[in-house]
Amino acid sequence: MNYSQAVQYLFDSAPMFQNVGAAAYKEGLDNTLALDAHFSHPHRSYRTIHVGGTNGKGSVSHTLAAILQAQGYRVGLYTSPHLVDFRERIRVNGKMISKKRVTEFVQALSNLSLKGEDSGKSSAKEASPFREGLVGFSFFELTTALAFQYFAEQKVDFAVIEVGLGGRLDCTNIIQPELSVITNISFDHIQFLGDTLPKIASEKAGIIKPDTPVCIGENVSPEVKAVFADKAREVGAPITFAEDEGEVLRCTMNNCSISYETRHFGSLCGALAGLCQEKNTATILTSVLLLRKRGITISDEAVRKGMKEVTTMTGLMGRWQILKREPLTICDTAHNKGGLSYIFRHLAALPHRRLHLVFGMVSDKDVDGVLKLLCSSIPEPYSIYFTQASVRRAMPAEEVCQRASAHGLHGTAYPDVASAYAAAQKNASAEDIIYIGGSTFVVADMLKSIL
Repeated sequence: MNYSQAVQYLFDSAPMFQNVGAAAYKEGLDNTLALDAHFSHPHRSYRTIHVGGTNGKGSVSHTLAAILQAQGYRVGLYTSPHLVDFRERIRVNGKMISKKRVTEFVQALSNLSLKGEDSGKSSAKEASPFREGLVGFSFFELTTALAFQYFAEQKVDFAVIEVGLGGRLDCTNIIQPELSVITNISFDHIQFLGDTLPKIASEKAGIIKPDTPVCIGENVSPEVKAVFADKAREVGAPITFAEDEGEVLRCTMNNCSISYETRHFGSLCGALAGLCQEKNTATILTSVLLLRKRGITISDEAVRKGMKEVTTMTGLMGRWQILKREPLTICDTAHNKGGLSYIFRHLAALPHRRLHLVFGMVSDKDVDGVLKLLCSSIPEPYSIYFTQASVRRAMPAEEVCQRASAHGLHGTAYPDVASAYAAAQKNASAEDIIYIGGSTFVVADMLKSIL
């Protein structure tokens, strides 16, 4: 079995959420706990930081990992989804897990699934979780097991673990972290997490642990704030709301970076641009202060270096990523109203002659809500190139185009991201802006076509 076969085996044997959506969602932690026991609880051998929320958790996770790396710690980073290569999900000090290690893990799983239970050597209580093969496991459950095991093998000091979906029932929620972080709450995955912000917040609040500090990034509403405060009080977790701390005093933004003046860290330069990064940075810096209170050494210099070099230190892609200067070409993985509202505001603020929007969505998102937001936010003049990503969840470009027309947005449908981008390039002048987004998977297809 080679690497390509190993990854394909994972994709085929266990459904992957980014491809099939709801069919891949497994509620509950039984499988995760069985896998964890099977691999002898590897996550207990290193310290962890748990990062959840609706938007911004990828940026926060990568930046915290970069800051810890800059301090000299050996740092694991587990994030999802991947954009180009499966191995992006699992990194140590920014370096992706090796193809060889992924192949070894999958080979071992396939052998177990073929052999079944180990000749009756263990009791029923300790029985192998692979008695019936991989059919009962989700892709994310298996990938999380690999990540936790790999970080233990690599003897990391810390692992920054990003929640996959929700929090309470997410399979990353077996860890006992040094710090829990919840970036913000917005409408996403409402079929699993609830159709109101307090309901969604309640699921996200599931990562709050007894006697473990929690940092809440953004105060969405008094009702949501109360959900977090009540949960923290219930389990005895010290809670800090980053927005109430006022850590970021000022920020100055340009196309590809942001400069900050802060209360405790002086002047900082952030490699991640986009309006949303001011709130993310407040969350990150407040989290660093909370980690210091736990006795974890993190210098101001490590914070400066991690903020400035996060993309090179961790391999982060797809966050207000500049692909080209003339015309200015940007991609971003924002994919719901909460995230896209920042994107559209930032695009409107940038000087340009015309905006060219390469845009696609997946079927299980609030498509009409996003299109309505786009209609009220997109700066004139503009051209829209509706497209679809190469995953089964992608909404057909023609359907997005038709639904957009009902909101007064008129564009042209293209069968794939590459052809939509080619059309935008052909029509754009050097003074224009091309933006590619609407879905993580549209960005993924874009990056695959140019890397």
